[in-house]
Amino acid sequence: MGENTVPQKSSDNVGSIVALMVALLVAIFAFQLNASMLSPALVTMQAQLHTTASSIALTQTIFFTAAALFALFLPRLADLIGRKKVLIGMLTLTMIGCLISGFATNVGILMIGRILQGAAGPVVPLCLIILHVKVRNEKRYAKLMAILTSINGGIAGVDALAGGWLVSHGGFRSVFFVMGITAALAILLVSFGTQESTAKDTPKMDWTGVILLVVAMGALLSAVNALQGSFGNLGLPNWLLASVLALLGLICFVGFWQVEKRVNHPMVPINYLKQRRTWGLLITTLLTMTGVFAIMNGIIPALGQDGKFGLGLGADMVSLVTLTPYALAGLFFGPVSGFLAARFGFAKVLRVGLLTTIIGIVLAVAGVLQPSIWLLLLVSTFIGITYAGITNIMLNGLGIVLSPEDNPGYLPGLNAGMFNLGAGLSFIILYAVPTVLHTSVGGSSSGYICGIVTGLILIIIAFFTSFLIPDSKTVK
Repeated sequence: MGENTVPQKSSDNVGSIVALMVALLVAIFAFQLNASMLSPALVTMQAQLHTTASSIALTQTIFFTAAALFALFLPRLADLIGRKKVLIGMLTLTMIGCLISGFATNVGILMIGRILQGAAGPVVPLCLIILHVKVRNEKRYAKLMAILTSINGGIAGVDALAGGWLVSHGGFRSVFFVMGITAALAILLVSFGTQESTAKDTPKMDWTGVILLVVAMGALLSAVNALQGSFGNLGLPNWLLASVLALLGLICFVGFWQVEKRVNHPMVPINYLKQRRTWGLLITTLLTMTGVFAIMNGIIPALGQDGKFGLGLGADMVSLVTLTPYALAGLFFGPVSGFLAARFGFAKVLRVGLLTTIIGIVLAVAGVLQPSIWLLLLVSTFIGITYAGITNIMLNGLGIVLSPEDNPGYLPGLNAGMFNLGAGLSFIILYAVPTVLHTSVGGSSSGYICGIVTGLILIIIAFFTSFLIPDSKTVK
């Protein structure tokens, strides 16, 4: 990618790379804590703020929605005005949001804080871009990128465990204050450990395109959230609201397309949107996330806790058997997948990841037919390696290495939007299909199987769409 960088003495020595990696790792920690550390505190927040579970859940939804929307345009803004500057600005907003949330006396103030915390949404893609500017050797970059990305799915479960300990000893506010301290540390390290860079060309930001795209994606995400709220009670109002929001999203996207065709310096040139490197990657990311997310974060844990059709485990034991090994496997195998990508290429390793994830999901079906704590542990560890440790990392990496020289921020931003959209769609589709077939996830063994098989079909389709993604060497 063509870049403008501020000259720095001995910029390629080992010390500067180590300082850069530490700074970027802590920045990603700051985002990841905001995304996962709060889970054990939700019930306590409900009690201490004297509100309802649905209101607290809404604050979580707002955070992830804000993170997705910020991710659409902040990487491109960073291309134009400086990546270091924007990353520090994002972390600063996140720190302020943590403080507001920590001192919140009601849900309204908490929501404001969570929206500001959502500014950290594009931290991972922006860190990967900053790393790519520094490390020009593709093989070396692939290895270092995998280290950064491997913690994106959870810091080996330690984040949630630490959140639980903090809540027990200091209430939910202590969790936000630790998040804020981490963000402050990240600001300090990024300030001294990174150098400024921009894209080769730095025209004015296409704010009209930004607004239309953000409204379009925001409407689609809100439609997904409305459908999730209506699931299990398929009420007309929620379906009607979801339809209106989806229509608004479609109209705004059409408007975005028309604007991008006419402005001199579009946020995303139309010719890039038409290329396989864009839509091939985005479709594959959306299908993959939709197929996997609800299985690993909903169906498998539910099976473990189901006393009638599953194992009847407690919540703590289920996390230990499913979520923790999943996160650990992804964390430790990430550097291995980076080594493989450096040798064989991102696209080829992605296909291996998808193919082996398919095998893991087939094992999950066996876990429903013959429930066993060891089989659930095997499934969680296996998919942790194949999805969190390979597929997820390759999808993130392709967003960077496939980006064009003159607009390196647009594809990582759109790709981040697909991850978030897929996560929401996953719970709708994988839970709705069994309902259509007159069963339900948790209502019978066939309900679990139907939900898992639905995800399996989506991953199989994603495997084939991955062949639409070009090799990074062919688009440079």
